[in-house]
Amino acid sequence: MKRLTIGAIAMVIMALFILAMFPQDMMGEEKGSEKKGKYYYKKSCKTCHSKDGEGGELTPISKTQAQWEEFFEKGMHGDQKLSDAVEEDQIIHIKTFLINHAADSDQPETCG
Repeated sequence: MKRLTIGAIAMVIMALFILAMFPQDMMGEEKGSEKKGKYYYKKSCKTCHSKDGEGGELTPISKTQAQWEEFFEKGMHGDQKLSDAVEEDQIIHIKTFLINHAADSDQPETCG
């Protein structure tokens, strides 16, 4: 009985270790928070992407959902990695906000 319990515990630990090694998108894409995304967008993106900003005005309705998906899939911000322009842990939230409020979404938004 003791061997069976130790074996079961070892298998559970091994399964957890194996699951931890897979990237999140293989197990289902992590969902971001729209609220956090809007905050991070205003904090990290809007300084350059406003009407008079050096990056030009860019809001959620500047692109369709598919265009935002493509932007995040490429992972590039101009000629640099997106993660060099925005903190890595903020990207999923910004992506969620932008896609959910894109030009062709149910709730388009400018992020005023």
